[in-house]
Amino acid sequence: MKRTLFFAVVMIFSLSASMAFAGNENLKSDAENSAVPVKTENRLSENEINRLTKRAEEIRDMDKSEMNSKERKELRKELKGIKENVKKGGGAIYIGGGTLLLIILLIILLV
Repeated sequence: MKRTLFFAVVMIFSLSASMAFAGNENLKSDAENSAVPVKTENRLSENEINRLTKRAEEIRDMDKSEMNSKERKELRKELKGIKENVKKGGGAIYIGGGTLLLIILLIILLV
């Protein structure tokens, strides 16, 4: 019973401490602000990524001075869609430093 109560108090204090400093950005260190990429399975094949990057390069190399605003807007939308597809297809998940620290502590405590 004492051990359970101790862990409950520790969890309450640890979870409330992050809320106390949530508004003050100056107290965060560089380690907590950094993001650690974690590789996941690629959803797009290398050929599809290469095709999309070639299309993006073609759009960037086009002479847009003779186009009207509607055509330029369509090209911007297409380029934005290509960027989103490549980002999703890259398959990276970013975990913040504080989250990584919390995960490691939980693993240590539970094992």
